[in-house]
Amino acid sequence: MSDQIAPDGSAEQDSAGQVRGGFRAYPREIWVLVAASFLIALGYGLVAPALPTFAVSFDVSITAASVVVSAFAFMRLAFAPASGRLVTRFGERPIYLIGILVVGLGSIACAFAVNYWQLLIFRALSGVGSTMFTVSAVGLLIRMAPEHLRGRVSGLWGTSFLLGNIAGPALGGGLVAVSLRAPFLCYGAALLVVTVLVWALLRHSTLAGRQDADTASALTLRAALRNRAYRAAMASNFSNGWTVIGVRVSLIPLFVTAVLQESESSSGIALAIFAVGNVVVLTIAGRLADTWGRKPLVLSGLALLAIGTVLLGQSGTLWFFFVASLVAGAGAGAVNPAQNATVADVLGSKARGGTVLAGYQMAADVGAILGPLLAGVVAEHLSYGAAFTLSAAVAAVAVLVWLPAPETLPAAAKASVR
Repeated sequence: MSDQIAPDGSAEQDSAGQVRGGFRAYPREIWVLVAASFLIALGYGLVAPALPTFAVSFDVSITAASVVVSAFAFMRLAFAPASGRLVTRFGERPIYLIGILVVGLGSIACAFAVNYWQLLIFRALSGVGSTMFTVSAVGLLIRMAPEHLRGRVSGLWGTSFLLGNIAGPALGGGLVAVSLRAPFLCYGAALLVVTVLVWALLRHSTLAGRQDADTASALTLRAALRNRAYRAAMASNFSNGWTVIGVRVSLIPLFVTAVLQESESSSGIALAIFAVGNVVVLTIAGRLADTWGRKPLVLSGLALLAIGTVLLGQSGTLWFFFVASLVAGAGAGAVNPAQNATVADVLGSKARGGTVLAGYQMAADVGAILGPLLAGVVAEHLSYGAAFTLSAAVAAVAVLVWLPAPETLPAAAKASVR
C-alpha cells in the first residue's frame, strides 16, 4: 500500500501495520509551510550581510552595530508571551499571516532609514511580526506532522529555511555592492509575496485551521518547565540563538573585513557556507532523530557547534574560516530537528500550547540578544577569538543540561519507522 494521508491528517498504515515515512506521507499544508520558509529565509539571508555594515555606515561602534541585531531579537522576546496567547486565542493561521506582513513592512521601512536610530526602531518593530509567525509556524508543524515523522518534518522545514539562507547571503553580498539598502527592499518584497501565497493556499484548509475549534486542554508553560527534556531543549535553543542567530550574523561579517581583511561579499559567502553545513546534515539528522532518538543528535550537534565556533575565532586565512563555518553549520543542523521534535513530543499534537512554544522560542531570543551584545563587547575589548570561544562555551553548557534529560521519542513511533 502506498503512503497516504488519512482524513484527520495522519499517515495511514501499510499492509504490515506499520506507518511509512516517505514524502507522500506529509500533509499538503506542510509543503506550503516549507515553501514559505524558503522564501522567508531567502529574504532574511539577503539582509544578513548588510545589516551590521549598514549600521556601521552611520558612524557607530561595533557594539552599537551589534545592538541592531539584538534589537530584533529583543522585540521577539518581549512580544513572545503575547504571541503565544494570540495563537491560542485566534489560531495559528491568521497570526502566521499577520506576522509575515509586519516583518515585510518593517524591512521596507529599514531601507528608507536616514539615521542609526531609525534603523534600530524599524528593525526592532520587525521583531514583533517575527515572533508571531515563528510561534504559529511551529504550532502548525506540531499539529500537522504525524508522530512518527516529527524529526523529519522538522528537518525538512529547517532544510527549506537553510536553502534560502544559502542563496540569500550570496545574493545579499552582491546587492550590498550596489547599495546597502537594496537587500532590505528585496526582503520586504519577498515577505509580501509569501503572505499572499500562504493566504491563498491555506485559507480553505481544515487541517491548518483545526485549532480554531479544538477543545483540548492547554499545556501551561509552568507544567512544561517541570519536564527535564523541555528544559534541555530550551538550553540548546538558547545556544542556537546565541551562536547561530546572533553571533553568526553580527560578528562573522565584521571578522571577515576587520581581521581577515577580505571584502564584504566574502562575509556573505561565509554565511552561505555555514548554511550549507546545516542543509547537508538537517535531513539526515531528522531521520536519525526519528529512529535513534532525539538526545544523541542534540549532544553530537552541540559538540560540533562548539568545536566549529572555536575554530572560527582562530582563523587566520579565509579558507580556514570557511572550513570552520562548515563544521559549525553541520553542528547546528544536527541539533535543530531533534530539539524541535523533543518539544513536539512534550507538547503532543492534541494539546494547545501557545505559551509553551512561546517559551521555547524565548530561550533562543534571549540567546540572540545576549550573544551579539556580550560577544561584541568581548571582541571590542579583548579579541574576536575570545568572543567566539565564549560562544562555544555556551554550547558546552547546553551539553551538560542535556546529559540527564530523558529520551522523548515514543516507542511506538520508533517501531513504525522503516
